[in-house]
Amino acid sequence: MSAESLTVVDNRTGAEYELPIVDGAIHATEFGKIKGPDGAGLLSYDPAFLNTASCRSTITYIDGDAGILRYRGYPIDQVAEQAGFLETAYLLLEGELPTAEQLRRWTDDVRGHTYVHTNIEEFMAGFRYDAHPMGMLLGAVGALSTFYPDAKNIHDPHSRYIQRVRLIAKLPTIAAYIFRHNRGLPYVLPRNDLDYIGNFVNMTFEIGGRHEPNPVLQRALEILLILHADHEQNCSTSAVRSVGSSNVDPFSAVSAGIAALYGPLHGGANEAVLKMLDEIGDVKNVPAFIEGVKDGTAGTRLMGFGHRVYKSYDPRAKLIKQVADSVFAETGVDPKLAIALELERIALEDEYFVSRKLYPNVDFYSGLIYKAMGYPTDYFTVLFALGRLPGWIAQWEEMLTDKETKIARPRQLYVGSDERPFVAMGDR
Repeated sequence: MSAESLTVVDNRTGAEYELPIVDGAIHATEFGKIKGPDGAGLLSYDPAFLNTASCRSTITYIDGDAGILRYRGYPIDQVAEQAGFLETAYLLLEGELPTAEQLRRWTDDVRGHTYVHTNIEEFMAGFRYDAHPMGMLLGAVGALSTFYPDAKNIHDPHSRYIQRVRLIAKLPTIAAYIFRHNRGLPYVLPRNDLDYIGNFVNMTFEIGGRHEPNPVLQRALEILLILHADHEQNCSTSAVRSVGSSNVDPFSAVSAGIAALYGPLHGGANEAVLKMLDEIGDVKNVPAFIEGVKDGTAGTRLMGFGHRVYKSYDPRAKLIKQVADSVFAETGVDPKLAIALELERIALEDEYFVSRKLYPNVDFYSGLIYKAMGYPTDYFTVLFALGRLPGWIAQWEEMLTDKETKIARPRQLYVGSDERPFVAMGDR
């Protein structure tokens, strides 16, 4: 018996059970040992996994009440301020910060796989000119699985390494092609003399063979991607793990994550913030909008505030606000920023929002920053996916190598009809 346990007395039968507590949790299968008069064991019922741990993980730690986020034990502010994106990806994937030589080899491996097969270009040409960027990304990444049949060798560590390199190297190329497809511009091939972020920016914005890089904006973009690199068992990560548990290839598993991120309740939140700011229209309208949110007449909630996990200020939001200052110093101030600042000021002083622990989250300022960089609103979630990719891969690999992992197959509580006879068509 575990040193820690919970004693449960079943008042239906009088039976007493000792449920072991391990790592602060009771294994759900322990409830199955509690048998009712009919001999059936209890199930735990937790729609949307509000209080259910679906896995054990060593990748990301979050304390929502304290506003803490750590990658492999390292505080997010230290990682974002001191590391590059590929360095962060290495940390998430390998569990440790790389040495200079390890980072050089990792960077060289990624650089060597940035090109995509020309058939991918033809595949993408089949989308309408106004296709949503996330729909295109979803289709293209899923299609990659057909180009690399060796990706099915998921239990081979070397094969898994090659696939992680391919994904991290090729996703920016595909994302840049999507950007240009929607504008009717020719694709720009990767330039492997540039760094990871610089290459992506060049592929998106180069016109006529020319692009003048802005190091401030490129570093800002890199920080945003780092801040999104992993976030524990969110909807898209859970999708990657769940689909990956079927032992499908990583391209297909990641495409499941992209599909989940496509949803407006997940990856589309920063786009919703800009829509809200447009609807407010002017700083003078902020107080009335706030009151409308509180009494329900605004027809919307306060977008960019509150978080499923964080019950204090999102630590990523603090960093993004600093990034915003550096970006707007380069690009000029978006008029929407004044509305956002006033919205934040009033909300943080209003007991209605404070008592409900509704603080700005990572999406509140990120959309304004992406817009200032020249990215359209329907492209924001593609950038989110680029950032989240290392976390998805790390979580997928951790799931595969966890001996407790089985194919995901939740139970249900059946609340439908009892048995009844089939009624013939003529008698209905």
